[in-house]
Amino acid sequence: MKAFFITKYDKKTPLICGEIPLPILGENDVLIEMKAASLNPIDIKVKHGDMKIILSYKFPLILGNDGAGIVSKIGSKVTLFQPGDEVYFRPDKSSGIGTLAEFFALNENDVALKPKNLTMEEAASIPLVGLTCWQIFKRANLQKGQKVFIQAGSGGIGTFAIQLAKYLGLTVATTASTKNFEMLKNLGADILIDYKTQKFEDILKDYDLVLNTQDEETLIKSMSVLKPGGKIISISVTPDPQFAKEWGMNWIMRMGVKFMSAKVRRQAKKHQVDYSFLLMDSSGSQLEEIARLIEADLIKPVIDKIFPFEKTNEALAYLESGHAKGKVIVKVN
Repeated sequence: MKAFFITKYDKKTPLICGEIPLPILGENDVLIEMKAASLNPIDIKVKHGDMKIILSYKFPLILGNDGAGIVSKIGSKVTLFQPGDEVYFRPDKSSGIGTLAEFFALNENDVALKPKNLTMEEAASIPLVGLTCWQIFKRANLQKGQKVFIQAGSGGIGTFAIQLAKYLGLTVATTASTKNFEMLKNLGADILIDYKTQKFEDILKDYDLVLNTQDEETLIKSMSVLKPGGKIISISVTPDPQFAKEWGMNWIMRMGVKFMSAKVRRQAKKHQVDYSFLLMDSSGSQLEEIARLIEADLIKPVIDKIFPFEKTNEALAYLESGHAKGKVIVKVN
């Protein structure tokens, strides 16, 4: 099968397009003929080697962390799916990554039927951002009427998180450029801050949750907008000791995480807020719940551009430029 892969961690070399053996199908696995794959910032981080302290992969490494397609074959113990089912998915870390390929195999528990009202490209845009936001709000456990600050509202995470927050009855503030204000207002954002001319830390006060997708400097600034006891959950920086423990890191790595996160944890203590880092888990059952919201028109996919499979490197470069509004998709077949 054709796939886009790397043979080493590298910031400059384009992905290699070449022939790779078909995935081996386990007894609990489904083999999916890929129709569309989503690109996410984590793909860039993986390619650069920024995630190797957390995620261990073997080379050649096919990139791509989520997608949609048609079940082609099933393992002998699979009970949830049949060949021909249209599905969407985010693989568990034990399955590895590799959706930028013509086929992908993973455990049936990480897969869900595609929302009926979405195209393959639209469905591919959902799993990683949808599960991330779902698990953030589940951890935060906010009540209707509470306030959340979602950074970078026009990105893939931001556009989904705003919609989910409004479904939960929350007040939403977000940062963006003014050209994206109308789109974000239509998604449900209540307070729009122009990151080019305004400082969110001068505007927002007494928030219950911050969803951090930016750098450490922005993370620390964001703590000042929270009320005492508020929560800040980061998906970009910086892993905390509890995360290291939950992910089964060895003693040396756990000490390294403890050292790297010391400044952030000190600032969180100073501001009397709860800081944690989240790297989402795969879950077919949660994708089923998300599909129900999508089929009820409560959440809609936001896609910026769709690239053909042969232009995957152009798609990745476009995502890395930071100009994408919503998701960037690769149409595989």
